[in-house]
Amino acid sequence: MSEDNSDIEREARPPFVQPPLKAQKGRGAVSNLQGRYEVLAREDIDDGWSHNSGEADTEADANADENMEADNAPALKTQVIEERAKSILSRNQSPDVPFSVSLNPYRGCEHGCIYCFARPTHSYLGLSPGLDFESKIFAKVNAPELLRHELAKKSHVPEPIALGVNTDAYQPCERGLRLTRRVLEVLHACEHPVVLITKSSLIERDIDLLAEMASKRQTAVAVTLTTLDHTVARTLEPRAAAPARRLRTIRTLTDAGIPVGVSIAPVIPFVTEPDLERVMAAAAEAGAINASYVVLRLPWEVSPLFRQWLEAHFPDRAQRVMNRVRDMRGGKDYDATFGKRMHGEGVWADMIRQRFEKAVARLGMEVRSGRFRALDTSRFRPPSVAPRITPSAITPAAISTSAPTGRRKKTGKVGNPDGQFELF
Repeated sequence: MSEDNSDIEREARPPFVQPPLKAQKGRGAVSNLQGRYEVLAREDIDDGWSHNSGEADTEADANADENMEADNAPALKTQVIEERAKSILSRNQSPDVPFSVSLNPYRGCEHGCIYCFARPTHSYLGLSPGLDFESKIFAKVNAPELLRHELAKKSHVPEPIALGVNTDAYQPCERGLRLTRRVLEVLHACEHPVVLITKSSLIERDIDLLAEMASKRQTAVAVTLTTLDHTVARTLEPRAAAPARRLRTIRTLTDAGIPVGVSIAPVIPFVTEPDLERVMAAAAEAGAINASYVVLRLPWEVSPLFRQWLEAHFPDRAQRVMNRVRDMRGGKDYDATFGKRMHGEGVWADMIRQRFEKAVARLGMEVRSGRFRALDTSRFRPPSVAPRITPSAITPAAISTSAPTGRRKKTGKVGNPDGQFELF
């Protein structure tokens, strides 16, 4: 073969090819997208060495290789990392959320919801907002002690605490760690009001505490329900309770005397949006007394992760979905402006709002706006003894590769090391 022919062949067959994105069973993200603070960029490519020969593979051979790789790929295991936080209560002044104090016992969430607005917080740790966010979970093991310390302060003014807002307080590891249970025990003993939001049926475990608090107007619960389609839910929220199971949870909590609302968040055009009225009707039938909704939010790395998910699961409508999202976000993937970020703007956002309001009126539900104000703070009793607080540290059993890098301040310390990364 002449040298000229060799050059032509090399040009016709590029050596580096971007492999197609593949969803992993039981995981929401389809990649370990790098965080926005990473210095070096990494990219997976097919350099040809995995092929059986130097010749071009036939389509059948290529498919066989892909299937073999998928079958042999090890399952991504979840790693729970024990952490001792410095503080536990986070405060915000956002005008479009109904609370100003929140508590999150965990960072990262194994539910793996692809749309989770908290995914970018893992970037502060030098980890990926993608698969790392749902497989490397940080558990604040001293959360109950920190809470007692906060409530014992003379300066503490009781107001409802939102529990599990960034990441689900009842995600799978809670079954064994029981951090949320212990936090509730502290709040129950002090008669301090709390509101919980979850997708998990594990909350039924704590009905004994919640029912007594509800009888004194000290608690309320919101169950997130995005769709009634189990097939969509399995890819959208792979490790969260199935839609039918969440409806049963609403009924169980309601029968125990606990006020329950439904959070339809997010509303995703052409994916979950067609289900809006059916979700509300099913939740109302199960006992939900109020409802709220949030249009899909795509801050920071959530945008490329969500677009990857669309290409992997809904390639036929991926472009339509993103076009409609941008129609509601002023031409962008996301607009974080207060007053716009939750419900969007424009014709399509107005249509969703009208559909929601008409369904609320038809079903006799309430808009979930006053549930925090309705809780009673007058019974609060500070704990008698505040436990000694130990210094913040992450256990040696943390990530085995390297310490979190994060964005560093001039002092050389990792930004916001105590982990209270709120996005309000």
